[in-house]
Amino acid sequence: MHRRAFLAAPLALLARAAPAGQGYPVVGPGHALEFPRDDGAHPGFRTEWWYVTGWLRLGARDIGVQVTFFRSRPRIGEDSPSTFAPRQLLFAHAAIADPAVGRLMHDQRAARSGFGLAEAREGTTDVRIDDWSMTLAGAVYRTHIAARDFVLDLEFAPSQPALLQGEAGYSRKGPEQGQASYYYSRPHLAVSGTVERGGKREKAEGSAWLDHEWSSEYLAPEAAGWDWIGLNLDQDGALMAFRIRAKAGGVLWAGGASRDAGGRVRVFGPGEVGFEPLRRWRSPRTEVDYPVAMRVHAGGRELVLEPLMDDQELDSRGSTGTIYWEGAVTARDGDRIAGRGYLELTGYGKPVRL
Repeated sequence: MHRRAFLAAPLALLARAAPAGQGYPVVGPGHALEFPRDDGAHPGFRTEWWYVTGWLRLGARDIGVQVTFFRSRPRIGEDSPSTFAPRQLLFAHAAIADPAVGRLMHDQRAARSGFGLAEAREGTTDVRIDDWSMTLAGAVYRTHIAARDFVLDLEFAPSQPALLQGEAGYSRKGPEQGQASYYYSRPHLAVSGTVERGGKREKAEGSAWLDHEWSSEYLAPEAAGWDWIGLNLDQDGALMAFRIRAKAGGVLWAGGASRDAGGRVRVFGPGEVGFEPLRRWRSPRTEVDYPVAMRVHAGGRELVLEPLMDDQELDSRGSTGTIYWEGAVTARDGDRIAGRGYLELTGYGKPVRL
């Protein structure tokens, strides 16, 4: 099979994937996360992702960067002895947000696992699609992304322990117990490396956030999409908050957690998190309307989010089949900059399907 056909095939396969809950492990409370085992892939579960977002300094300017690898188990051909059977599908997105460009520079990959072209290993972070990779060596994450318009060679060094989301890593996403993920974050990753564009390679340094989640039934059927933030706050604080929006309007579920400089963690219940749109931006390409500036309430704290630039829409119809807004934001507490991170807005064009 030609490499191009091998990499493109997962889109058609994903459309035939088994429904959630059919033959997949159930996510539930009381499961203890263990490292380094849970840094790696969990191939029995339906959906999984490793998601790194950050702010980088290139010379005198700031840019945002995002790298995400997805793994999906479609439950197609699992009894087949053929090496071409699509037992695992892999997808990846990468993007740079640079105000000097004015819109996202992004690229994507998709492949079925195998043949040395795509793999998500168990036991450690090692996920690859062709010449894209994210690996964990010792305590340091490394990524190499040879995209259409840029090349990323970056290292992400943890400065804090993992932040277990929800109840010790069990994170509810809906009213039913199984509508959940196993979920941990690694805030305040120290970033170093290079970014290459147009034949020019620049040194980069900054701060990033990593999320790793795996699930079998992430969203309730009545969910339209979600809003999510991961913020590296000043004084080594960290904040994650999300809301799941209902198709009928309103909020179906919400949650999050914060950690202060002393390491104290506070987990937020659904009634302690709110997202209030302050300003909207309409994409000139898709005509989807996004609330790109937000006032976020989390556990009694209020922060105002402003985007690094408005046009941070990511069109991933060539891989996962969705269009969403995923952007670098600054968090303000009154007149003071309290932190930086990323805001993700999904399901504003049409409901998300995972």
